[in-house]
Amino acid sequence: MTTRVLSVASECAPLVKTGGLADVVGALPAALAGQGCEMRTLLPGYPAVLSQIGAGKVVLAEDDLFGGRVEVVAGRAAGLDLLILRAPHLFDRPGSIYLNAGGQDWTDNPERFAALSWMAARIGAEGVAGWRPDILHCHDWQAGLTPLYLRENGAATQVKTVMTIHNIAFHGLAPASSLDALRLPRWAFTPDGAEFWGRISALKAGLMFADRLTTVSPGYARELMTPEFGMGLDGVMRARAGVLSGILNGIDTEAWNPATDSAIVAYDAPPGKAANKARLVQEFGLPAGDGPLAIVISRLSEQKGLDLLIGALPQFLEQGGRLALLGSGDPGLERAFLDLAERHDGVGVRIGYDETLSHRMMAGGDAILVPSRFEPCGLTQLYGLRYGTIPVVSLTGGLTDTVISANDAALRAGVATGVQFTPVSVPALSDALDRLIALYAMPDVWRKMRLNAMAHPVGWETSAADYAALYQRLMTDG
Repeated sequence: MTTRVLSVASECAPLVKTGGLADVVGALPAALAGQGCEMRTLLPGYPAVLSQIGAGKVVLAEDDLFGGRVEVVAGRAAGLDLLILRAPHLFDRPGSIYLNAGGQDWTDNPERFAALSWMAARIGAEGVAGWRPDILHCHDWQAGLTPLYLRENGAATQVKTVMTIHNIAFHGLAPASSLDALRLPRWAFTPDGAEFWGRISALKAGLMFADRLTTVSPGYARELMTPEFGMGLDGVMRARAGVLSGILNGIDTEAWNPATDSAIVAYDAPPGKAANKARLVQEFGLPAGDGPLAIVISRLSEQKGLDLLIGALPQFLEQGGRLALLGSGDPGLERAFLDLAERHDGVGVRIGYDETLSHRMMAGGDAILVPSRFEPCGLTQLYGLRYGTIPVVSLTGGLTDTVISANDAALRAGVATGVQFTPVSVPALSDALDRLIALYAMPDVWRKMRLNAMAHPVGWETSAADYAALYQRLMTDG
């Protein structure tokens, strides 16, 4: 029996992407196709998305939703079956999908993504063009109002809902005065509903009213129930622990495959990297050396712990290490890393993002640094494993679940794939980099770790089966 699923999200690779959420939303339909699931994806009609589906076919419309006419357009692009919410008054804007030219949230973001949730609930209740989902799979706060709207339109007993938390730090807040404007029932504005410290929280609405909750790693699922990581919603997570699952993200192992990657020099023999490393050293203007070449490919933010790297890096460089960094984000961190590159020959920095360069960096780096303060799942360490680029990671969230630290027991058993450290501090990161230097100086150990890393399962096979099993339980058990 086929399970029909509508995935509701604010972004989806390769059509529109600002982070890992898009990668997951883009990968799920193909991953689940082999598990008996037929998935369509509902996205906002940003200009970049509409340009890729052409005219499409209007399958649902509403004359006035938060200030203008909206249409749901069915189409196909990048191998995905899509339903696009065409609403020029909400989404036909230049630049970032979330931020204005000044780098601030669009003031009408609550209405923009409430519209997405409203139409998702209508699709759940009414179906479109002869297709009606069995399950609405909602991603992050942008789709968080969907289960509440579905309850209000009377379809919550016919259509089930799953809410996935990719990052609990973003709540989708709106003032209480917006209840009527957002078409929200007043009964739901309580501590047991969508109310969060006197404001409306779209994320909390999803957490309270969805049938099942998931997040993107078992480790993050545990962390969300603690005050340190729950971002004020730890009580909600504890209350709903019985319907919470941690399902680890995967990566596209075809797009990230060192054996076929057209962006890199073919590996001479797994885990050979010499040609790619030499090219990367030259590309970043780094000196030759015998120490490990570490890479960072990341949003530059305190969440990612990259302020700690600034303090830990000089000791690493003194021991012969080098660093190639690609990223953007906090202007202060951008400036700090550019200053480091000016002072140290062993540091090369590119501000921005370049997908092809990121592949070359994975292929040429010896190690990838992910010192995050919190990390729901993380994808860069998975790319690193795939390319034999040893992850150096903090002991948090999905980093805990995906990297086997090179402690003495793991080395004796021959299973180590990376280096973990805790607490998330400059001294602990410095110790981890010292450990990296020492491991790199043992060729046999280092080669074994690389082979382990490249053999580690990082695809969607297991996770897709877990999602399919969750859907099936939801359909049979309610």
